[in-house]
Amino acid sequence: MFDAFNFRTAFEIALPLFLIMDPVGNAAACLGMLREHGEARQRAILRRELLFALGIILGFHALGDALLGMLEIEQSTLRLSGGLILFIISMKMVFPPQEGDTEAVAHDPFIVPIAVPLIAGPSLLAAVMVFARQAQGGMMAQVNVLAGILMAWTATAAIMAFTPDIARLLGPRTMRAMERLMGLVLIMMAVQMLENGIRLFVTSL
Repeated sequence: MFDAFNFRTAFEIALPLFLIMDPVGNAAACLGMLREHGEARQRAILRRELLFALGIILGFHALGDALLGMLEIEQSTLRLSGGLILFIISMKMVFPPQEGDTEAVAHDPFIVPIAVPLIAGPSLLAAVMVFARQAQGGMMAQVNVLAGILMAWTATAAIMAFTPDIARLLGPRTMRAMERLMGLVLIMMAVQMLENGIRLFVTSL
């Protein structure tokens, strides 16, 4: 998968990262947090948080493999833990909490909770660390991963930066339906990640 750079490889990396970022679901959540701000201020906050999230993601890409080595964490452990976290998040997307269970943030959120954990959440950072470790030792392999990260982030930014307009166009029901559809896809991806982790653990015995 990581032998040489090509668009298909980068896209195969970008697609799961994009789904994990869940821009549609996070857009709906951000609207509730930023409802007391005007549309112009909402866009400014979202763009700022998107940049913070990108910096955090790139930081985990650059230092993820070294961190795994220092903590002596195996790929199987990382995939199993990432799959469990992803499964929990995807279940919440398919079966979201009632509106009364979520709290609106009246102030200007800074890094938390939009950049982290909504955009750059634990499952995304775990996935980035997995890709970084798989690409170890190859310059073009790292370029593939970086291209995939940037593609996923750009697509996410394109959606979230215009959250007020998209929400007004689609309506709340369509936004909820799209979030649950992405949740179903993520459940399948989480199960696959768990299967891969089990397979890696068994082969390492």
